[in-house]
Amino acid sequence: MAPIIELRNLTKRFGKGKETVTAVDAVSFAVEPGETVCLVGESGCGKSTTGRMVAGLLEPSAGEVLFEGKSISKLDSVAFRRYRQSVQIIHQDPYSSLNPTQTIRAILTAPLLRHNKVKKRADAEGRALELLEVVDLTPARDIIDKYPHQLSGGQRQRVAVARALTVDPKFIVADEAVSMVDVSIRVSILTMLARLKQEFDVTFLFITHDLALAKYFAWEGRITVMYLGRVVEDGPTQRLITDPRHPYTQALLSAVPEADPALAQHKRQIELRGAEIPSLLALPAGCTFHPRCPYFVPGQCDVAAPPLEPLVEGGRVACPVRKLEHISLLV
Repeated sequence: MAPIIELRNLTKRFGKGKETVTAVDAVSFAVEPGETVCLVGESGCGKSTTGRMVAGLLEPSAGEVLFEGKSISKLDSVAFRRYRQSVQIIHQDPYSSLNPTQTIRAILTAPLLRHNKVKKRADAEGRALELLEVVDLTPARDIIDKYPHQLSGGQRQRVAVARALTVDPKFIVADEAVSMVDVSIRVSILTMLARLKQEFDVTFLFITHDLALAKYFAWEGRITVMYLGRVVEDGPTQRLITDPRHPYTQALLSAVPEADPALAQHKRQIELRGAEIPSLLALPAGCTFHPRCPYFVPGQCDVAAPPLEPLVEGGRVACPVRKLEHISLLV
């Protein structure tokens, strides 16, 4: 069976001439049906741009996105319509992703009627009420006639999830879906998404800058780590969390706070050579992480960009210096 989504050397450039910026640089990975993959990295690393290309909202500059084994750029109109329904996106900002001039009723019934998921407007309203209950907005009749500004940030994001579910998607891109809501309700939304994954048999690409969230949401799945537009490491979550190979992954993990005081006391902090992230307009030669990397080897790391190479334990890493070494974050 073909992966539900596959990226092959996916590249996105913005601008013209000397001002061209490569936001995503030859990214390749696949997501199997039913899998949860988290795309992790600092702001500006290209993860959201990657997610938008997967969802068909941006056209790649090079490379391709495959849906169920077929390049979306080569799909006919009927197949492309099916793909656009099957792959939905939950945007980061619920304040701007919902039309402020429409009621929740209109927001949820419009895709149901547009894509012929129901035959009558009354059926559309009934399905909208069901979906509000599914995303834990209860009682649904108290919500359906409100406008987005009358809801809290968490409630708005749940409406955005319900809207994504209206067209029976197979694949959902959750782009920083909990970063704009209060910390106190993040876990409840993540728990809801995990439940929906099982109930609706949905595959997730979960985009986040928070490795702790990725660990929580995709413990049985995989994590792909991006830095300045490139994948630097990926693999099964449990391997990547317990045995990170790339220095950037190690730095991200060392920055995650530990709730257990005993673990926090013995956790090794990765000291970077520099805090400044290079500009996309003037990327350093070789490995783009080498100006910050604590394991920098002159004449090697600053000469050639390391390719992603497979690991025996599962996954890939783009760092020959650390490829064979097991680095514990506990001392």
